[in-house]
Parts: sequence; C-alpha cells; structure tokens
Amino acid sequence: MTDIVDELTWRGLVALSTDEDALRKAFADGPVTFYCGFDPTAPSLHLGNLVQILTMRRIQQAGNRPLGLVGGATGLIGDPKPNAERVLNAPEVVAQWVERLRAQIAPLLDFEGPNAAVMVNNLDWTQGLSAIEFLRDVGKHFRVNKMIAKEAVSRRLNSDAGISFTEFSYQILQGMDFLELYRRYGCTLQTGGSDQWGNLTSGTDLIHRVEADAVVHALGTPLITKADGTKFGKTESGTVWLDPEMTTPYAFYQFWLNADDRDVSKFLRIFSFRSRAEIEELERQTEERPQARAAQRALAEELTTLVHGPDQTAAVVAASRALFGQGELGDLDARTLAAALSEVPHIQVAELGPVVDLFAEVGLVASKSAARRTVKEGGAYVNNVKVTAEDAVPAAEELIHGRWLVLRRGKKNLAAVEVTG
Repeated sequence: MTDIVDELTWRGLVALSTDEDALRKAFADGPVTFYCGFDPTAPSLHLGNLVQILTMRRIQQAGNRPLGLVGGATGLIGDPKPNAERVLNAPEVVAQWVERLRAQIAPLLDFEGPNAAVMVNNLDWTQGLSAIEFLRDVGKHFRVNKMIAKEAVSRRLNSDAGISFTEFSYQILQGMDFLELYRRYGCTLQTGGSDQWGNLTSGTDLIHRVEADAVVHALGTPLITKADGTKFGKTESGTVWLDPEMTTPYAFYQFWLNADDRDVSKFLRIFSFRSRAEIEELERQTEERPQARAAQRALAEELTTLVHGPDQTAAVVAASRALFGQGELGDLDARTLAAALSEVPHIQVAELGPVVDLFAEVGLVASKSAARRTVKEGGAYVNNVKVTAEDAVPAAEELIHGRWLVLRRGKKNLAAVEVTG
C-alpha cells in the first residue's frame, strides 16, 4: 500500500486537513485510531454517506483502526440545516434508525484482526450527563464568537429562520464526541465531509483546550459534484439510499451505469477499490470507446456487490440484459423485474388491448399511427419478441409473472404495461 495520504489525494478524497504533514507522520508511525460519525436523521444512509464509509474502509485497509459512530444523541438534535430548523424525531424513532444505520455500516468495515473496527453510540456518554455538567465541563471551553463564525450557523443567523439554541449546540456535542473517543479509545483523527469542517474542528479545538499534550487531526473530503450541474446522489425519483427497500438494487445499479462519461473517472477513484492501473485502464477505455460504457459497468457491478451483495448484483445484471433482449425475461424473479420496470415509463391497465394502443398510451410513440409505422418497420417488440402484425393483441399467457408486458421500440426505448384486472 502506498502512503495512505497520497492514496486519498490521488483519489480526490482530501479537501481539507488540519495539518497534512503531521497527519502523514501519524499514519507512518501508526496505527491511527480514527472515527467518522453518522447521524440517524433518516431511516437509511445515502450515497453521500457512502463516501465516508468507503474512506474509512480505505484507511482501515492501510492498517488503521476505525470507530464507526452512529449518533443516538446528536441524531436527537440534528446538524443545522442551511435554511430551516430541523423537525425533531421521537427518541424511539431515532433509536430504531440507529440500529438500521449500524447494520448498513458494519458489513463495509472489518471487525476482526489487530485493527478491528468498533461501532459506538454517543448516547452512551451523553444520556447520563446533566445540563449543569454539560455547561460546566464542556460548554465553558467553547467561545460563542467562534461558534457563530461557523458557516452553517452564520447562514442561519442571517436568515429569516434564525437558529435555535438546540441546533446551535450541535457543534459542542460533536466536539465532545471526539474528546470522549480520544479518552476511551485513543482516537486521534476524525474524518468527514468538508461541509462539516466547522464541526470537525470543534472537536480538535476542544481536545487541545482540555488535553494539553494531545496531537489530533481532522480530515475533510470534498463535496462531490456532477458535470451536468445536478446534485450527486439524486435521480429523478429522488435520493439514492443504501436501504434496498428505499432504493432497489436495480435502481442503485442503474445510477452508476448511467453515470456521465465526464463523471465516471471521478466516481471510480472515489468509490472503486480497483488499483490505479485498473482504473487508468477503464479511463482509457472510456476515452477511446465511450459507447461501450466499460467503466460504468465495472463501477455499477462493484458498488452494487459491495452494498447489496453478489446475488442481488447477478439478478440486476440479468434483468438489465434481459430488458434489452440479451436474456430471458421469464427467468427474472418477480421482485427484480418489478424493480427494473419501475425505472422505465409504465402504465396500468385493467385488460390488454392492441399493441399499437399500448405503445401510444405508455408514450413509446406519439400516436397510434406512429405505433403502426414502428410495427411495419420491424421496430416493435413485446417481451423481446418482434411484433409483425399491426392489429396484434397480446394474450394473457404472455404476461410475465401473470402481470407484466415489456414493450420496446428499437434497441433502447423501453416501457412496461402492468395488468391489474
């Protein structure tokens, strides 16, 4: 393994550091115990969180010890949003979400060996703390003028929404986390997104105030942007979650498969665990034969396997191929097929009508006359079988799993019909 700071830098994962040379020395002297925190403000993590988890995985693979913190306490408060006060979730809801997030993080870290990962919850050291103790022992080390200079806080202070004392205190809680982990586990590094830099440095500042000889570090990864200006980790249907019930493995796979050629190199470096040579070869292939989408396919398969497992990956790859006539649609299980077809234009009908009507209703063509032309020209398919008659009406026996028809115009234009009657 090359120097881990060099590796993270090559992959575009270093935006900010308290002292890069000192951090480099700490890794060289290692092992370093480090942590990253995740707040249960939703029932699942998303792709932005995956950047942090996989960064932890890389640092662990370089011989260091990760602490995965799921914030049962900070999740009750919530990091200040840039434009509005957060809605506070009920404690029992947050507790459920803590367990869900822990279950998503755990498979991506190694919990065996000399640098075994540890999962921690900041509710363990906050729930027994009185308000007086919190203010005397922790709050006294924070200066309000410095706290209000933090970007998220200053933005809210200058907005109509303002900011409550509850959210204002969030950075104190996060700073206390680093101090506690320093004392309990010898943790000397916190990682996180660069948008969290103020919260990350609140921890280093607190430790320097109360532990005079401590040497601790913070490392911020950059926010990921997309070349087309849209937000990373978002699709037309919303956020890409890690929970398969919230974002199906098929939709997860398709997100990576549909990555813009201008973005795929960046995504490979940030998310893939392939070697530099392998990534550079995929970059070369993208440049020379972009239509083959070799990099996107490699990334989609790797990430779907990492998050959802090899069986789900095999299922969604088979579905992706079968939808375009390169496999048997009937071999796909009902759940995978339904997930795949939810990603293409689809309609529900009570009973089957003529193919040309279905093509027009689902929007594959502009009109029934256009549908008839498509049939005449040999470009209309139902369940990957070419339609040869303009008056063709699908039979009930053709429904896949007794429910679906897959319509295709040409090689790439897909739609689906679900029969509900």
